[in-house]
Amino acid sequence: MTPATTAAPGTRDLPHPAREEIRLEGVLHALSDPLRLRIVRDLAADSDELFSCSYFDLPVTKSTSTHHFRVLRESGVIRQTYRGTAKMNGLRRADLDALFPGLLDALLAAADRQAARLGTG
Repeated sequence: MTPATTAAPGTRDLPHPAREEIRLEGVLHALSDPLRLRIVRDLAADSDELFSCSYFDLPVTKSTSTHHFRVLRESGVIRQTYRGTAKMNGLRRADLDALFPGLLDALLAAADRQAARLGTG
């Protein structure tokens, strides 16, 4: 497995995999967790916007939330950038659609149907 691109020393840039480094099994693993899928569903609802980690009301500790965002970033599903002291999150839809056409839309549609069936919104 190719390591994620690294940030330059002394900067506040976070490491992200380049498009060609994103692997299907990493994306599927990242989206297999219900909280991470929920984050991605929220980002996909307004995919041109960036949202801070605190925007997401997750029922977990801050350290667990940080872990979930890191898994999404390191798998290539989201991009995180700093804006001041806040980490801003955006869906890497263009990269995912280029690599795996239709996959993200199919997974999001399936998640929406499951949420409706289970009444979890």
